[in-house]
Amino acid sequence: MPPMTFLRSTLLLAALGSFTTLRAQTAPPSTPDLAIKQMVEAISAKTLEEDIRKMVSFGTRHTLSDTKSKKRGIGAARSWVESEFKKYAKASNGRMKVEQDTFTVKPDGRRIDKPVVMANVMATLKGTDPNDKRIIIVSGHLDSRVTDVMNATADAPGANDDASGVALVMEMARVMASKQFPCTLIFVAVQGEEQGLYGSTHMAKRAKAEGWNIVGMLNNDIVGNSTGFDPEIKDPKHVRIFSEGVPATETADEAKVRRQLSSENDSPSRQLARYIKTTGEQYVNDFGVLIEYRPDRFLRGGDHTPFNQQGFTAVRFTEVNENFNHQHQDLRTENGIEYGDKPEFVDYEYLRKNTGVNLATMASLAWAPAAPQNVGVLTANLTNRTELKWETPAAGEKPAGYYVLMRETSSPVWQQKFFVTTTTANLPHSKDNFIFAVASVDAEGHESLPVTPKVVR
Repeated sequence: MPPMTFLRSTLLLAALGSFTTLRAQTAPPSTPDLAIKQMVEAISAKTLEEDIRKMVSFGTRHTLSDTKSKKRGIGAARSWVESEFKKYAKASNGRMKVEQDTFTVKPDGRRIDKPVVMANVMATLKGTDPNDKRIIIVSGHLDSRVTDVMNATADAPGANDDASGVALVMEMARVMASKQFPCTLIFVAVQGEEQGLYGSTHMAKRAKAEGWNIVGMLNNDIVGNSTGFDPEIKDPKHVRIFSEGVPATETADEAKVRRQLSSENDSPSRQLARYIKTTGEQYVNDFGVLIEYRPDRFLRGGDHTPFNQQGFTAVRFTEVNENFNHQHQDLRTENGIEYGDKPEFVDYEYLRKNTGVNLATMASLAWAPAAPQNVGVLTANLTNRTELKWETPAAGEKPAGYYVLMRETSSPVWQQKFFVTTTTANLPHSKDNFIFAVASVDAEGHESLPVTPKVVR
């Protein structure tokens, strides 16, 4: 982790000596993992540009466009992505499986006017540990559109929305295919986002029905442009992460606990957003991750949402300053303004850095042990201390230890952490004044997502 910010609490500062004692238990290294660093450095802005220009060359990738042509339409685009995934799979020694997961969508009276056979193009890198059932997903959407969402014939380049996301996914698959991870990684280009999140909805429902153990889903949509408008601002040094606060599948009992603890900012998706910030800023130089405490932009949606709706941890990556002249627009020039989502409006170095944040996050999570189970904060005793307890992960690699994370209730990010090798912690800080979580860590310093404790009497 990068250096934590200083806490303003004098109580906490006075007690930092306690952390010195706890840290004496030889914590894992906090320096970047060389293997992850090398993968991030292997990401090519040139390859990203080539992939985007190839997708643009299909004219339109509208969900209702041609599926028979080899040169134009969504069918040609799907086949090309599949063929590229298969090239990458050769480096995996048979562990990467490539497929088009097809499904049929009936007319919906809105944006689907006839039965349509859609397909998500997936490259699944099988984990090396048969006992590790975790799955991590990274996605972008392959389809594109112009002003009229039902216009399936006009040229719709979709360079940034969302060939940028698909190129990012493809580049990650290319770089990571030869590596071995204990859990399973899925790289996917989904279809039907512009018509109503159909591809991601199909995949999320399939995951729920088949009992996938999804640790995190990273959705990348509009991630390649560093210059916005109204006003025109260029920011090639930040990306936004949107995440839900209250889980869509929250039960009445869970809502009761949330209200008791005011833990809206500690949902699993919010924890993933914090993890992305910490990890991304560690591995991608001169680049920052902005955590947005919203599920998405106003009146907009993305492919992470269906996964949230099925109870999975999922977030959205999006550039900081969107240029709406280059989104969902017919190709034209009016009053000296050029409209349309063309490849020349993409900042490929910026996209390279966004790809690096995604890759570092996925690799760090994949190489980390599973998160601790049944994390609880003991509340039976009236005390100004905090007692935590938890259980080791049920399967996969046994952690080398655990990090207890801590922040003030008003802080958006973790401010302090310390290492323990047991499954309990007794802290000289009031549970009423701070927020805590526990993460598993291996000997190399790869950390799981942190788990917020539940109240235990």
